[in-house]
Amino acid sequence: MTIIQNLGLVPYEPTMAAMQAFTEQRTADTPDEIWVCQHTPVFTQGLAGKADHVLFNPDGPDHIPVVQTNRGGQVTYHGPGQIVAYPLLDLRRRGYFVKEYVYRLEEAVIRTLMHVGVTGHRVAGAPGIYVRLSDPFAHAALSTPVHPDDPFRGLGKVAALGIKVSRHCTYHGVSLNVAMDLSPFQRINPCGYAGLATVDLASLGVQIDPWEIGAVLAAQLDARLAS
Repeated sequence: MTIIQNLGLVPYEPTMAAMQAFTEQRTADTPDEIWVCQHTPVFTQGLAGKADHVLFNPDGPDHIPVVQTNRGGQVTYHGPGQIVAYPLLDLRRRGYFVKEYVYRLEEAVIRTLMHVGVTGHRVAGAPGIYVRLSDPFAHAALSTPVHPDDPFRGLGKVAALGIKVSRHCTYHGVSLNVAMDLSPFQRINPCGYAGLATVDLASLGVQIDPWEIGAVLAAQLDARLAS
């Protein structure tokens, strides 16, 4: 049984601390959980993150904090209108490894996007889900790479992944851009890629309440991450 919790709109740092505490204190019998939330504005930096991917002075008068995390990946942005899902799972109990876990996370996002008619795509070596900017509703498979010199040509990123696994247990997770202020992404190299376009469902012409699509994402995660 997986317990799904909607945390509402919450600040990032206490949520990260709660995930860590949950993971450190859990036992072999602790039920898995999926936390769904939105965050107040924050930039988060992954373990592989480079300072030069933050294109503003973090010590300056900017009102959006930059938080160092222990997840994989590089810098990203969280803010209202973006759904974030944190699966807190025991992979050993579920019977698969990290590579399969990442694939299943991405598949849950792809299935969630199908719910609103959007076709999501994977890009090899770049975790997350992308859409064709010229026709996000096209069903044709994406040939990889799109262009040998620019694997993101014609694509926009709609969902980001960043995970941590400790003692076979997962935390951190996936974010899906629904209807948000996208301008903060212009102040970073999203996920370490300069010039990578970042989109949300609203900019693709899909109008849906973030919590409504968040419930779909939680259900898809629950189904795709099953043993």
